[in-house]
Amino acid sequence: MIEMKVMGIALDTRTGSPIVVLHDTENRRALPIWIGSAEASSIIRKIENLSVARPMTHDLIISIIEKTGYKITKVEINDVEKETYFAVIFLEDENGKVIEIDSRPSDAIAVAIRIDAPIYVTANVLSNGSVSTDSAKDAQEAEEFKNFVQSIKPSDFAKLMKDNDHHESDQ
Repeated sequence: MIEMKVMGIALDTRTGSPIVVLHDTENRRALPIWIGSAEASSIIRKIENLSVARPMTHDLIISIIEKTGYKITKVEINDVEKETYFAVIFLEDENGKVIEIDSRPSDAIAVAIRIDAPIYVTANVLSNGSVSTDSAKDAQEAEEFKNFVQSIKPSDFAKLMKDNDHHESDQ
C-alpha cells in the first residue's frame, strides 16, 4: 500500500467531468480518478476550508460513524476494473474490531480528508492508473500536469458547487 494525498481537483477538458488527483508523499506518482460533481464539490469545500451552515453528506456520514462508537482509521483504493475504481473505508470500534465498508473512491476520499485519515492505494491500482511525475523523459509532461492541477481555482467550480448546494439544501 502506498499512502497518497489529495493534490487537487481538475476538470477533464474533453468532457467537463471533475477529476480528483492523488499524489504519493514523495510526489513521484499522480493518480487521476474521474468523479461526480457532488463529490468534487465536497472535496473542494474541504481543500478550501469553505464552511456551510448545515452538515453536507460526507459530514453526516462521519457524524453517524462517530456517534455509533466507531472511528475511521483509513481508506484504501484497492482495485480498478475497466476504469472503475473500488475503495474501502476502515472503521474501528473501541475494542479494536475493524469493519470494512465498500465505497466509491470519491466518497472515501471526501470522508478521509475531513478527518485527516490516511488514504492508501494498492500497487496494482497505481500501476494501472497513475502518471509518473518523476521520470526525466516525462518531466515536461509531468510539470505541465502539476501546473494544470495547481492552477484550478474554486471559482472554476462555482457553478458546479452552486448546483450541488441547490440539490443538497432543504427547501
